[in-house]
Amino acid sequence: MDPINREPEEYGQDGDDTSSRQRPPREPLTPDFGQHTPALARTVQLVTGDFLLTVNPVDGSEIEACPPGQRPGRPAKLTAAERAETARAAKPPVPPGLNRPALPLLERQEERERLVRLLARGRSVRLTGPSGSGRSSLLDLVAEDCLDLAPDGVIRLTGFHRTATDLLHDLFYAVYDAPLHRPARDELLTLVREIGAVVVLDDIEFGGAALEELLDATPECAFLVAATPEIPAPAADSVIEEVFLGGLQRSGAVEVLEHAVGRVLTEEEANWAGDLYFESEGLPLRFVQAGALLRQRDEQRVGTSVVEEFGVFQDMVPADAPPITTLDSDEDDAVPLPSLGEAAAPAPLLASRLSTSARATLRFAVALGGEVPHQAHLPALVGDTHADAALGELAACGLVSPVGSRYRLAAGVQTQLEVAGYGDEIEASALIAGLHYSWWAGHPSVTPERVCAEADALLAALTVLVPATTPPGEGEESATVELARTAAPAFAAGLHWSAWERALRSGAEAAQLAGNASEQAYFQHELGVLALCEGDLDRARAELESSIGLRDTAADKRGTVAGRRALALVADRSGITIGLGAAAGEEVPDARYEESASPPGGTPTPFPPLQPSGDTYTLVAHQASAGPTPHNKARGGLRGYARRNLVAAGAGALLAAVLGTVVTLGATSNNNADNPSDKVGPNPSASQGNSDDSLGADPAKKGDNGTASSSPTNPGPDGTYGTSDDPTSPSNSGTPSDKPSGTSGTKSPTPSRSTTTKPSSPSPSTSHSPSTSPSTSPTTSESPSPSVTPSQTSTAPSTGTSASGVASSSAPADTTSSAAPASSIASGTVI
Repeated sequence: MDPINREPEEYGQDGDDTSSRQRPPREPLTPDFGQHTPALARTVQLVTGDFLLTVNPVDGSEIEACPPGQRPGRPAKLTAAERAETARAAKPPVPPGLNRPALPLLERQEERERLVRLLARGRSVRLTGPSGSGRSSLLDLVAEDCLDLAPDGVIRLTGFHRTATDLLHDLFYAVYDAPLHRPARDELLTLVREIGAVVVLDDIEFGGAALEELLDATPECAFLVAATPEIPAPAADSVIEEVFLGGLQRSGAVEVLEHAVGRVLTEEEANWAGDLYFESEGLPLRFVQAGALLRQRDEQRVGTSVVEEFGVFQDMVPADAPPITTLDSDEDDAVPLPSLGEAAAPAPLLASRLSTSARATLRFAVALGGEVPHQAHLPALVGDTHADAALGELAACGLVSPVGSRYRLAAGVQTQLEVAGYGDEIEASALIAGLHYSWWAGHPSVTPERVCAEADALLAALTVLVPATTPPGEGEESATVELARTAAPAFAAGLHWSAWERALRSGAEAAQLAGNASEQAYFQHELGVLALCEGDLDRARAELESSIGLRDTAADKRGTVAGRRALALVADRSGITIGLGAAAGEEVPDARYEESASPPGGTPTPFPPLQPSGDTYTLVAHQASAGPTPHNKARGGLRGYARRNLVAAGAGALLAAVLGTVVTLGATSNNNADNPSDKVGPNPSASQGNSDDSLGADPAKKGDNGTASSSPTNPGPDGTYGTSDDPTSPSNSGTPSDKPSGTSGTKSPTPSRSTTTKPSSPSPSTSHSPSTSPSTSPTTSESPSPSVTPSQTSTAPSTGTSASGVASSSAPADTTSSAAPASSIASGTVI
């Protein structure tokens, strides 16, 4: 037997079994502690407006302009069967266990008929009533009566923690088949205007102008809105009808109590119900809970035998409860009726008689702000495999009520349980729930839609955990940051963007408290992407720049690339060029190997070429207009360049200036081979020349090398310096092929190359007196004078001796038509 590769027979299996116990052959020394292959990140691509959004939970979401081939077409409407399936999925699940029959809706027939009549006329109605008045039950009946009124049927929505924009998107997805597509605002308004349905909206949390906006956006829909009196009323000129819903009459309240108990009340119980009626103002919820108290009293009276017959656990009665006594009909008074105070606030007394799992569920609900976790999560949270039955217990007692597709604590139960001590361990319960939801939301088998269904419970856990976040120990991670990090991408992929934003803001705050800069950068990057999708460009730019700065500090190259791409898109949409600096212009080291990214301001324009102008070259630079820049057009100029492009442009401009100066030196310098600057010795004596006002060497004197020096002549009529008319002058000597035709000192029609020797020091012979005539003064290239042209001389290459005695040969150089460098030479500029 091989101790490493065990045979299937050792596990009692045949050889054909492909169970996970069978392992592939391994090397004999290979340990059985190999690392598991990490699960791939779950990325989702969706289209929002004209953007293509890739939800990446690792490096941050990537956003780009949607290519035309991936842009979805106009969505089609769902069929009647598909709408029915969607409506069924929107209802809360039926609690497991013993289901009691639904209570009849008493004394509501008049309101029911009035609501149906108004909706049939296309009127929108707001049903206002206190919590516990039976608004949701009345809406269910009215929705059944209006199934055939509108072409798109009846659509049930919940307004709990939803804005007007959220409801418009919910209405869109309830009618249209548009998976992974979130339309832009204009497209959304166009599509919802074509919806003709009866919209039943429960638990709305806004009114006034926001409600009017919702109604105006859907002119073909008739709304039935249920709200509490605390919600702002519609505008005074609103077309919505108001219907008020109050409590029941005393007879109706007693009848509800009898239905809840399942028998006729005794005289003592009827009197007790009368007192409760004045205390509760006839709200049906209070009598449903009172009926649960009477049922528990009956169970205590008859003993545990009947209780166990229906499969209820032994811990139905807690240890601190009064002893259970089997009573005869003559001993009814052994278990007294609850007091009036206990009946008015029955939650603690009802909870004390429930199972341990039900009480633990109530503690989680109190910790989560009233949100009851889905029944599928209760076994893992409570630690009991049968804990899912606890939801049925709570629903039968009236401690929870349906809200949308889930359950919440009924009105007033949260406060009553907190007073009874159920809120003493809120942080511990929220931490357990957060750890569970963090694992569950990140599991590959859980779809984003399922995570969105539990959004309120996850966000409630974050609300409790964020203020208590502290820096974790070494090698540990913050549970709060992990929960937000896992839930946020699921909310984005499930198109529940209001929950996405809340999770991102909670995660950013928790990451800051935990001292985790990399996670804080992720949350701010996502907030910037969300703001860009919603059209808030200023907020998007601020969030993205902050995220890029944090990621540069953490050396997160891939995240930085994703942030700069999004920031470039913000700049493109806003028309404002990104400022220079590390946030936009600097290149990430080695980022090109990770992922190629376009420059934030688009592809920069190459450096302008040198345009030929006659025989010279001029640097052409187009300046941006000084007028106002249109908002939708990116500003031009050098501000759009990255830093490296500006450095290259500056170097090119400097090089062009240096070259132009050198060329001008060759054009304007004296080409006389006997230039005094070349003949002067170590201790030259300068004297004022006789032919001009400049300081020059005496022509009669000789240099150190024994040759006679020559001074330059006065400028000619055309403002140029020619050579001496003396035919014996060395500067006029040359071969016939090199000497141009015409008189020396006159303008030649074609330029010729001249030899120049770069002086080692400024020569006095090259300076000019400022008192020369205007025709001889040098001019700038911006306003050239037609009379200012370089002297066209032709001299044979000659070898001169410098002051140091080293022979140098001059090289030919082209001339320029610009006289600006000549002015610099006259003022003593040294290159």
